Amino acid sequence: MTSQEVRNQFLNFFKEKNHKIVPSAPMVMKDDPTLMFTNAGMNQFKEYFLGNSVPKSKRLTDTQKCLRVSGKHNDLEEVGKDTYHHTMFEMLGNWSIGDYFKKEAIAWAWELLTEVFKIDKESLYVSVFEGSEDDGLPLDQEAYDLWKAIVPENRIIKGNKKDNFWEMGDQGPCGPCSEIHVDIRPKEEKQKVDGASLVNQDHPQVVEIWNLVFMQFNRKANGSLEPLPEKHIDTGMGFERLCMVLQGKQSNYDTDVFTPLIREVEIITGKKYGKDEQTDIAIRVVADHVRAVAFSIADGQLPSNTGAGYVIRRILRRAIRYGFTFLDTNKPFIYRLVKVLGEQMGKAFPELKEQYQLIENVIKEEESSFLSTLEQGLVLLDSVINSSKDKTIAGDKAFELYDTFGFPIDLTALILEEKGYQLDTKGFEKALKAQKDRSRAASEVSKDDWNVLLTDAEQEFIGYDSLEANVKLVKYRKVTSKKEGDQYQLVFNLTPFYPEGGGQVGDKGYLEAPNGDVTYIIDTKRENNEIVHFAKSLPKEVSGTFKAVVDEKQRWRTACNHTATHLLHQALREVLGTHVEQKGSAVHSKYLRFDFSHFSKLTVEELRKVENFVNARIDGHLPLEENRNVPMKEAMEQGAMALFGEKYGDTVRTIRFGQSIELCGGTHVKNTADIWHFKIVSEGAVAAGIRRIEAITSDAVKEFYFNNNRMLFEIKDMLKNSQDPVKSVASLQEENLALKKQVEQLLKDKAKGLKNELIAELEEVNGIQFLAKKVDLDAGGIKDLAFEMGGQVENLFLLLASEKDEKAILSCYISKGLVAEKDLNAGTIVRELGKYIQGGGGGQPFFATAGGKNPSGIPEALDKVRAYVK
Repeated sequence: MTSQEVRNQFLNFFKEKNHKIVPSAPMVMKDDPTLMFTNAGMNQFKEYFLGNSVPKSKRLTDTQKCLRVSGKHNDLEEVGKDTYHHTMFEMLGNWSIGDYFKKEAIAWAWELLTEVFKIDKESLYVSVFEGSEDDGLPLDQEAYDLWKAIVPENRIIKGNKKDNFWEMGDQGPCGPCSEIHVDIRPKEEKQKVDGASLVNQDHPQVVEIWNLVFMQFNRKANGSLEPLPEKHIDTGMGFERLCMVLQGKQSNYDTDVFTPLIREVEIITGKKYGKDEQTDIAIRVVADHVRAVAFSIADGQLPSNTGAGYVIRRILRRAIRYGFTFLDTNKPFIYRLVKVLGEQMGKAFPELKEQYQLIENVIKEEESSFLSTLEQGLVLLDSVINSSKDKTIAGDKAFELYDTFGFPIDLTALILEEKGYQLDTKGFEKALKAQKDRSRAASEVSKDDWNVLLTDAEQEFIGYDSLEANVKLVKYRKVTSKKEGDQYQLVFNLTPFYPEGGGQVGDKGYLEAPNGDVTYIIDTKRENNEIVHFAKSLPKEVSGTFKAVVDEKQRWRTACNHTATHLLHQALREVLGTHVEQKGSAVHSKYLRFDFSHFSKLTVEELRKVENFVNARIDGHLPLEENRNVPMKEAMEQGAMALFGEKYGDTVRTIRFGQSIELCGGTHVKNTADIWHFKIVSEGAVAAGIRRIEAITSDAVKEFYFNNNRMLFEIKDMLKNSQDPVKSVASLQEENLALKKQVEQLLKDKAKGLKNELIAELEEVNGIQFLAKKVDLDAGGIKDLAFEMGGQVENLFLLLASEKDEKAILSCYISKGLVAEKDLNAGTIVRELGKYIQGGGGGQPFFATAGGKNPSGIPEALDKVRAYVK
């Protein structure tokens, strides 16, 4: 049975059980501040479990693309070392939202596995929650009895809270779960050791295949449990593991989910899978990681240095370094797997084929960049080794390479071992832990339970039509973080505040109590389909009716910028071509940022055309045509632009200005004339094939032109009110260039004369031509002088110092012959002498420079250097 057939059979089974098949949500989370990535099938249904929304069907099923790089059995650094854990994986699931419960979930799971998929019943084990004294919960007797009617009791394992009690987080819906495990060991192995003893013991051939979660409690902030108003079912089955079982394999990587990728790696690298353990691990890492990175890029998340983008970059770099170290690849190659992945999974996930070129370009550029980093890291590591006084490299030095330059610690350890050195592993781990502790402390957030004032109050958003409303507080809670301090989250029964989304910032404003007291709303976000308002304080009286008012000026400026992004999108497709697609945006009140797919830098003429196109639409006074609750199919037939990585419902909102029509939930001006003017302020690259334009509109443009006009008058005044300031500045530049050349020639002449003086001052110490002296040159001049002297004088040891702008410079030159014969190192020497000028530095063994803030320490440094020659 192929993996495609396995996926279809699962979905069709539950479709026949009256479940609605829903598409996979994007793997990159957009509207859930508690998660960067979708890490479980239930993530997109959280709003239903929390009671914030009502699903169109109480029975749902899907295959969800997930990403896990931390938590139980999912440490990124372990993926590839075994045969059944992954970063990106598919989770097959079925859900009951207040409909069926344990009886049906257990019966259907057993039916599907044993009757449809024909898995040997004697190979299956099940676990149930044994209870918890801490929570005052007994054995899940209901689940135990249901399983006892199906399987022998010796195949039912009582599991602890860690394995058999599932929680969404520190707070929220949770409940006991029942796992189904499969034993795929050979028959003779099964006869030796009972499979029940290997369940949840990380045995590679006795693995969990399906988890049935019985969601029936709510975990409160104080740790206590309360029953949920309705009971739910949430199941998740590992697609890759299921394929391993059904295809009779001993490894997920031996299934047709991975074999096409592995074959392609073999072809590209010339390495064979199955011949060497370390090579196999490297190939598994590459095959796994390219899936995670490709799906993330397809869903709109580019590799970067922060947040979710950092996670993606880290995953890709791990694959690159495994290829570099164990597959002998020093050129980009992972990008070549994208085509194979698209052919293999494009039918189930069409975004892979539709975004193929972008994914390939981004991965290729990231590979080139990191391979260059690895080369630089090797040079830096050599410098660290050369400056080491013993055979142990300090952990903080290795951490600096890892943290500042991105050089992998495992590669550092490997190279050190090859060269006969060892790494201070404890020192490295200490530095890493200190960094993690700082990061964790900075991001730590504690949330109180919601204080519910109104029950059964459905929230309504009225912000498209009104900027103020009389509202009631439905619930509130206190949130504390080190970064933001104490804040309060408020939920109203209706609200005019737009929540952050679609690239647009959330509204600000205030809440006025009946007695006139004001509470300022500092931000608005959407969480689990609720609009949450953030405030630094809480109203003194939380009951009654409040007046909620949006900051009109900020909303209007933001609306101008959001409408401008639509016009900009249209302009780019018109000027550059229909290959242009939006890849991200940020809409603030002061500016807009627009990321789009394009292969080259825009020319001045192209930027001018784009600006003119947008401003022509502004001058055209195009009215807003807004349509709410349009069927998705109808909107697409009208030509509406949809964005990859966004989750759309069955009905959508369309925004049209002339020929520009997009699916959008943001706020907009009533007429393009309101924007006044559009001005591009910058254009540049974000990643391979991705460009970014930053622009301003309305008041910001007026301020831009005002400042430019003011600067022009100041320049003209400095130029004695020149009638042609451009010509005057050009004349000054020519004059300045001529003077620079004269100065450079004078400095060269000075250095030439100084060189002869210094050569005459050299003294011989132990066969070394030595000189330590302060000179009147800058760092560049000193370097040129030192190398010129080194070309004329053998066995030269030179330390030159200078003082400039109240700062000290020490430069050390040592002939390469002395470096080898006398074991001298200029880098080490200037680092040690740097303490006299209250600074530091480094460089190569034959030439290095140190800078400091204490020029008065120069004489002592010049005196101390003589000790190295003696």
